[in-house]
Amino acid sequence: MKSGRTLVSLAQELERQLHSKKDLIVPSQLVHHSTGDDGQTHIIVNEAGNPVRYGVTPLARRQLADKLKIPHAYFERMREEQPVLLDRNVNTWLQSEDDRRMLRTLDGQVRAVLSDRYRRLDNFDLAESVLPILQQLPDVRFESVELTETRMYLKCITSRLTYEMAPGDVVQAGVVISNSEVGQGTLSVQPLLYRLVCRNGLIAADRSLRKTHVGRSLGTEDEGLQVYQDDTLRADDKAFFLKVRDVVQAAVSEASFRQTAQKLQKTLKIPLVGDPVKTVEVLAQRYTLNDVERSGVLRHLITEGELSGYGLVNAVTHYSQEIDDYDRATEFEALGGKLIELGTAEWKGLAEAI
Repeated sequence: MKSGRTLVSLAQELERQLHSKKDLIVPSQLVHHSTGDDGQTHIIVNEAGNPVRYGVTPLARRQLADKLKIPHAYFERMREEQPVLLDRNVNTWLQSEDDRRMLRTLDGQVRAVLSDRYRRLDNFDLAESVLPILQQLPDVRFESVELTETRMYLKCITSRLTYEMAPGDVVQAGVVISNSEVGQGTLSVQPLLYRLVCRNGLIAADRSLRKTHVGRSLGTEDEGLQVYQDDTLRADDKAFFLKVRDVVQAAVSEASFRQTAQKLQKTLKIPLVGDPVKTVEVLAQRYTLNDVERSGVLRHLITEGELSGYGLVNAVTHYSQEIDDYDRATEFEALGGKLIELGTAEWKGLAEAI
């Protein structure tokens, strides 16, 4: 499993962000787009008669392009080559719309351009609610926690529950909780298997809780801009966060853990009888792995010498530890969970590739 930051570091950064972010519900007509000669874009918002200038993150640029139905590649080309044309395009479309958008800001930058129906389930509130729950798990350890530009992750293991895949090959039970404040996924709680021999993490696809960030429209009381500070927002989803406790406990229950572990164990009986290179090529095509990722998975499959479904699953999850991007590394841990859910026909396509 890819290492992240310390729990103390996570708490400190969440506390810092709490005092540096705000949400704006704003009509499109009150938003102006400006691109500098250096290609840096800004959004200028009329707040109570005063223009306030914000930087724009790459993610927010993409979301703005999507909102205005401007192809992202063309948006970026205009930004780099014709900034005046970009501003003319963006501002023309902004002024022609009568909708309202949520702009999520942090450190003076717009980090997300979202619908006014976007339901805030924020990282600080989530951590404040679930960390005490996780800390009550028996013999718990926080194996990896991280806060990226798009998501927060809490991955913890309990050594109380173990299962032996093969002699000397033991997995432990765990749970992963993740959330995005910027529209890049749901709040989710999922079971986790942790393989001791190589520190692989596998995120199970079943028995999970997901909460979408969609709610009622906000800020429709008047036509002006509304600013939502975090102290106004934190009470909104307390009831939901309480539900997480039951899901966490279910994820690390003995029955749930054993069922997931047995699914992984069954892949030991799936021999890879085809060409391993072709097997990994099929995997890469099916799950959109790039050439570097495909080569890395193949290297682990060959090096570890386990030419079975089990070996392929572990090659995928082991390779995740080498990926620099934490979000992408977590996707590989989740890919391991998808593989243990494959049916016979799907495994046949992988195992017999020639």
